[in-house]
Amino acid sequence: MARAEALRSQTLGFCYRFDMRLFINGEERNCAAQTLEALIAELGMKGDRVAVELNREIAPRASWSETALHDGDRLEIVHFVGGG
Repeated sequence: MARAEALRSQTLGFCYRFDMRLFINGEERNCAAQTLEALIAELGMKGDRVAVELNREIAPRASWSETALHDGDRLEIVHFVGGG
């Protein structure tokens, strides 16, 4: 039933969106983002202040917009915080 609920029609004709099950910093989450860049935005993070490891590989920031996410992917996201 949960999979059926995850299937949602978009307004673009026959396109469908699945929420994916991702593991982010060890926590299971359902996310709608299709790319790494979209995931960072969905999480409300600033791309210039995070580093991302996707399935044990560092993901270069320049390729985030083309880096597709897949159900079951494992990500480690480190958010840099400045201070004094």
